[in-house]
Amino acid sequence: MCSWCWGFRPVWDALKKELPSDLELVYLAGGLAPDNDQPMPEAMQQAIQGYWRDIQSQLGTEFNFDFWNNNVPRRSTYISCRAAIAAANQGAQEQMIDAVQRAYYLRALNPSDVPVLVQLAQELGLDAEQFETDLLSDAVQQTFEQQMTLARQLPIDGFPSLVLETERGVVRLSREYRDHNVLLRQIQSLHAN
Repeated sequence: MCSWCWGFRPVWDALKKELPSDLELVYLAGGLAPDNDQPMPEAMQQAIQGYWRDIQSQLGTEFNFDFWNNNVPRRSTYISCRAAIAAANQGAQEQMIDAVQRAYYLRALNPSDVPVLVQLAQELGLDAEQFETDLLSDAVQQTFEQQMTLARQLPIDGFPSLVLETERGVVRLSREYRDHNVLLRQIQSLHAN
């Protein structure tokens, strides 16, 4: 649910198509905002809408600002992270990440709400009952905590972040929002050594 991650999405999609076939992709939930059932303060809502406008202006990313009128926004993203993990249990982690982003940024749905996440699971053809059980389970919470711990140990400084594990260690890749070839060249150079 990071708006810069959504802005990065076209570059990421293009990059994935050209990555070396022997590279294993691992998605880690970074967290961002703990579970919270309180409405987001108006000042924070305005600030985040401002980020959306900046990203839209800089990158041309589409946002549906109806979200802010159709929902009670909450600063609560951990549940969406757990949704990606719960979907991974059914082999659909990437699909759930995509569904959450599209629900939030294009469909003006609130992925901080469990019923919305269950709806997305149904739309993806997952076993929605199992998904909801997993979503709210201690096991998924534990996996989420392990992923956040690992993410905090990696050389990252915000979202989105890409790191490459090489024989010499873990390297943080450039943050590039416009040209996937910049990242591809960096990966190819590091991966070849």
